Amino acid sequence: MGLIDQKLFLFLNGLHADWLDPIMVSITEMWPWIPLYFFWIFLLFKHYGKRGWWVLLGVALVVLCSDQLSAHVCKPVFHRLRPCFNPELEGLVYLPKGLPGGRFGFVSSHAANTFAIAAFLTPVLRKAWCWIGWVLYSWAFISSYSRIYVGVHYPGDIFCGAVIGILIGLIFWKLLELFFKNYLDRRAKLDTPK
Repeated sequence: MGLIDQKLFLFLNGLHADWLDPIMVSITEMWPWIPLYFFWIFLLFKHYGKRGWWVLLGVALVVLCSDQLSAHVCKPVFHRLRPCFNPELEGLVYLPKGLPGGRFGFVSSHAANTFAIAAFLTPVLRKAWCWIGWVLYSWAFISSYSRIYVGVHYPGDIFCGAVIGILIGLIFWKLLELFFKNYLDRRAKLDTPK
């Protein structure tokens, strides 16, 4: 997979344009997405009311878990150099943003975090808004692809990060569903006057 991953990376990283550079550099950051995050929070509270706080806690736990696993378990264990630090690719990697902080890139924390959020929030919100999955997964894909564009991740880093993120998101969604059913719904029935 290493050689195929490198070739695919060089192909995708080579698809750059001067006008697209500032857009992709912005996309790879967190701050341009802040209005979208507030929109999702609005949707959560619109659909769940006070229970939205529990869903927000779920999102925080999903991100914490995916970020810790990708950044503090996978990267130190696998020690796979980012493409921009790979001596075999010296002079071949396009870096519109410059060098990143960390030397290791497997798995992509961006991919793990964004796909974890998408996998968690899609089933949580799809009953109210059937289109939400398209928005969430498009955001995760674009944000993750930007990491290849700026030269800091191989496609394999992105793919494996996405798989980890999706699994974490789905596990936490199931836990939230069980929590709502077995705790909050039962408590609401007990608190209802007869």
